[in-house]
Amino acid sequence: MYRCNAKGTITEGAILAALRNYLRLRGWFVIRHQQSMGSHKGLSDLTAIKDGITVYLETKRPGGTLSPAQEQFKMAIEGHGGIYCVVASYDDVTGVVDDLERKTE
Repeated sequence: MYRCNAKGTITEGAILAALRNYLRLRGWFVIRHQQSMGSHKGLSDLTAIKDGITVYLETKRPGGTLSPAQEQFKMAIEGHGGIYCVVASYDDVTGVVDDLERKTE
């Protein structure tokens, strides 16, 4: 079962764990990023790689939004032809992974 906050809403950490585990089960190489001094501002939570496809994934709780730094990072990745996804639910997790795997076929 996934962690919920006091309001009964799934937590961002639970979404991140579900995404990471689901990607790994599907054969993706997944890197978890931690923001710290010296990190690129707005860096995504995860980077996943499979069959030559690299995707940057940011997890948000339902209703959460990207910070200005995350928006800039997203625009930079997409501006260079990269793939950036925001995931806010378990359905998002499975949908994003299924869409990405169609690109690797």
